[in-house]
Amino acid sequence: MKARIKWTEAMSFVGESGSGHAVLIDGSPEHGGRNLGMRPMELVLAGAAACTAFDVVLILKEARQPVVDCVVEAEGDRADEPPRVFTRIRFAFTVAGRGLDARQVERAVALSRDKYCSATAMLAKTATIETTVTIVDGDRVPTADAGAPPSSPG
Repeated sequence: MKARIKWTEAMSFVGESGSGHAVLIDGSPEHGGRNLGMRPMELVLAGAAACTAFDVVLILKEARQPVVDCVVEAEGDRADEPPRVFTRIRFAFTVAGRGLDARQVERAVALSRDKYCSATAMLAKTATIETTVTIVDGDRVPTADAGAPPSSPG
């Protein structure tokens, strides 16, 4: 696996993956950025949430569960002093499908957390990982009333 980070201006960078994809990474205005992209630590948290969501959907599909939607809301607390590692991470899974077996969904989340998710395994070296699960008997996870997730310094 490879990645390349290219500084573009101010505190903006373009991250390129070995698979040929790119993402804009930027700092907050108080650190010289222009707020054009995710902060590096936001990207770490989002990557961990995506990694565990990937596992959960794959495990549920392999178990022949009728999963049609999966949302993971992630929230992380960081140490006050450098290095400001994550000290606590909460993943709130909402999984939708008609007739999902709650035991299978809980099992998929537990397997991801405890065995398969590389990102959360690394983060668990400094952070307590907590999970909650909500199952929606329907065709999609409802969108949050509050809109976008709250911003955090990073």
